[in-house]
Amino acid sequence: MKKIVSTSQAPKAIGPYNQAIIEPKLGLLFTSGQIGMDPQTGQLVGNDIHSQTVRAFTNLKAVLEAGGCGFENVIKSTIFLKNMDDFAAVNEIYAEHVIKDFPARSTVEVARLPKDAMVEIEMIASI
Repeated sequence: MKKIVSTSQAPKAIGPYNQAIIEPKLGLLFTSGQIGMDPQTGQLVGNDIHSQTVRAFTNLKAVLEAGGCGFENVIKSTIFLKNMDDFAAVNEIYAEHVIKDFPARSTVEVARLPKDAMVEIEMIASI
């Protein structure tokens, strides 16, 4: 039976989904995509890639911790970018958070993200 993960330290879902789900039989936690949204205000933290990416990682850290794990448990991440020209900046911030035993990763450019965010990141972690 799946377990819902929720924390007030990350933004509430803005649709019919949860912040994360644990699938205990597989021993995996699946996060929903996190954007650079402040959980207190419900607004994006800035209109630059650095601010939004840092906040997305802050949100992901809170969700992972609420599920009993951290960045060291991530086995797969997917990054959605509004502009692939921001790849290097996002990659630099990524490397500050995911520092060893790097997970598999995909990065794709997309036409649009929720709230017109510049970046969205989702992760799968072992628990």
